[in-house]
Amino acid sequence: MDTHNVLVVDDEKEIRDAIEVYLRSTENINIIKAGDGLEALDSLENNEIHVIILDVMMPKLDGIRTCMKIREKRNIPIIMLSAKSEETDKILGLNIGADDYITKPFNPMELVARVKSQLRRYIDLGNYNKKANDEEVVINQLIINKISHTVTLEGNKVKLTPIEYDILLLLAENRGRVFSSEELYERVWDEPAFKTENTVSVHIRRLRKKIEINTKDPRYIKVVWGVGYTIER
Repeated sequence: MDTHNVLVVDDEKEIRDAIEVYLRSTENINIIKAGDGLEALDSLENNEIHVIILDVMMPKLDGIRTCMKIREKRNIPIIMLSAKSEETDKILGLNIGADDYITKPFNPMELVARVKSQLRRYIDLGNYNKKANDEEVVINQLIINKISHTVTLEGNKVKLTPIEYDILLLLAENRGRVFSSEELYERVWDEPAFKTENTVSVHIRRLRKKIEINTKDPRYIKVVWGVGYTIER
């Protein structure tokens, strides 16, 4: 079984070392550590990374700017780590491209579970395990290729994060069905939903910006007020 590399980025050595200890319980995970955003970007150039745990408050290049830099080129799952628990900080992290968010102090078992969940999504459902099924989901000018996990809109490639891709594929393969925020979260994040409305709405909003010409009058992802989200037949 292949080894999966998790990049842990935190300016506190004790935190980096603690996370390494926690993740040692998971088979086939190798830890690569960085003390700030600049070191993290260097590590990405020299290693194949499958999940990034990224602290928000760091010297030289903080987690927010590091996340934005990463998202310019890569769709690797990013779990933001911060001592701040305010909802606005969480929404900011998700808005700039993070896939998940954990506040310090964190439960070690929760951190391990979230890393496993992101790995499962990225490796098992992503480009690393291409299935023999080469079907495409086509909706008007939107094409989802299930082998390459690429999305094109009017012939132009759309860069999506793993979470955004999973949301879009779920809705596209179930056209006409309305998914509540809780159901979307449980199906895509693969964990029980609890106060997840903002998390889901942020990802939907970010996804719409990438595939809709007019987000106020969306062509693809529709809101059924008080119920959830759907792509109409």
